[in-house]
Amino acid sequence: MQRRESDAIQIKKGAVQGRPADVASQQSEMPNKWLVMLVTAIGVFMATLDSSIVNISLPAIATNFGVSLNGAVEWVVIAYLVATAAIMLTVGRLADMVGRKIVWICGLVLFTASSATCGFAPSLAFLISARAIQGLGGALLMAVSPAMLTTAFPPQERGRALGLNAVIVSLGVSVGPILGGLITGYFSWRWIFYVNVPIGIFGLIATFIVLRKERLQRNPGRFDPVGALLLAIGLACLAAGLSFGVELGWTSPVILSLLIIGAISLILLPFVEQRVPNPVIVLSLLKSRVFTSSLLSLVLSFLALFAVSFMLPFYLEQLRGFSAQVSGFLLVPLPLAIAFIAPFSGMLADRIGTRWLAAGGLAIACIGLAFISFLNAQSSILDIIWRLLLTGVGQALFQSPNNSALLGSAPREHQGSASGFLATGRTMGQTISIAIAGAVFTGLGGATAGGILASGHAGAQTAALQQTFVSSFHATFIVCAAIAAIGIFASLIRGKEASKKFA
Repeated sequence: MQRRESDAIQIKKGAVQGRPADVASQQSEMPNKWLVMLVTAIGVFMATLDSSIVNISLPAIATNFGVSLNGAVEWVVIAYLVATAAIMLTVGRLADMVGRKIVWICGLVLFTASSATCGFAPSLAFLISARAIQGLGGALLMAVSPAMLTTAFPPQERGRALGLNAVIVSLGVSVGPILGGLITGYFSWRWIFYVNVPIGIFGLIATFIVLRKERLQRNPGRFDPVGALLLAIGLACLAAGLSFGVELGWTSPVILSLLIIGAISLILLPFVEQRVPNPVIVLSLLKSRVFTSSLLSLVLSFLALFAVSFMLPFYLEQLRGFSAQVSGFLLVPLPLAIAFIAPFSGMLADRIGTRWLAAGGLAIACIGLAFISFLNAQSSILDIIWRLLLTGVGQALFQSPNNSALLGSAPREHQGSASGFLATGRTMGQTISIAIAGAVFTGLGGATAGGILASGHAGAQTAALQQTFVSSFHATFIVCAAIAAIGIFASLIRGKEASKKFA
């Protein structure tokens, strides 16, 4: 009788705090949630900074190694993207099996060491190889960071945590072009990689201090190497094919081979996964309506919105004639809006739910994309800024609630896999966005017109070339706005969310 009363008291204590007693006890065993936020912020900032800091330094890298800017130097960016896309889902599943702490530490070590290796690369081929390894490290960090946060924070604060995480991502994206331009201009392109080394070392020290008492939560099961290989080949081939489709032509034997191999690998994957006891990709997550609709709207949002950061530099530098440094500053309003709004949208989602907030945010972003499409050669800087701010506000209102819904619909034992789905959806959405925007813009003559305008040899054809550029730019963003509109409906069909018992 006394034991029953004691158990009842424990259950009541958990209920007072608004969650079951077992969840309360698990939370009490976790390290301080804000210290976990600090640790994840270091890794996430480093990974996102590196994804945005390199692009502006490509001309200096090409000059250093004596190659064309449109040649193999593009693989400095593509190698990172392909390697990241290839293993994110596998990493998520691996984190569920061996523990997220181990995967996180391995990611920090790999990313930091490969950053130093990139910095002293003696040749372009060496740099590309080191960037691929760096992409693997970035995948380890980005794939498990959302799961680490949702485990450390209680269910009712999940949106807030993911909102703050979005701030870190936005800071990394916005600081990258500016910092990259300054470092390359005043020091050397090699220092854009060296800057990661002290950050990575600090992150490792913080990880060992903050997470030293965390229990390693492993789920039994053997790793699925065949499934992991098919998944890596499929996603890597698709990422590479989509990245070079516009440049080499969609009917090029190389592009067709990559896309066909990628498609076949991914088609075979479910058949293989159904025949193994511990599949590398947890397909059962897709049975959840909330999870699947959140994932679909996530992919569609990046399909629509990543085109802004991809296309605006062409508009600013080729049509308007701004320098790379000035263009970098003019792109800041969008990530800055995300950084300010995302924490509030996350906290609001914790109070009112995610469905209508996410759909409303994507609707605002859709309107922002439509307004961006009307930019032309006479648009003022204020015109550019308010359009980017509007789009950024919409993206911020959508992103945190949608991520919260996606991760909240996955059981605790599959949080790593859900996090991997999120990271992979984001990466593939960005890759396909570049392919679609590039295909529309190039197909309508915008890329050719922009190249002639940037060369300064337009002469009497300037007005006609500007008109071709503007009309191609307009069509590209109308297509993006249409994709965002589909994403709104994908967000609405998720239905009523389940309780947050799995957070």
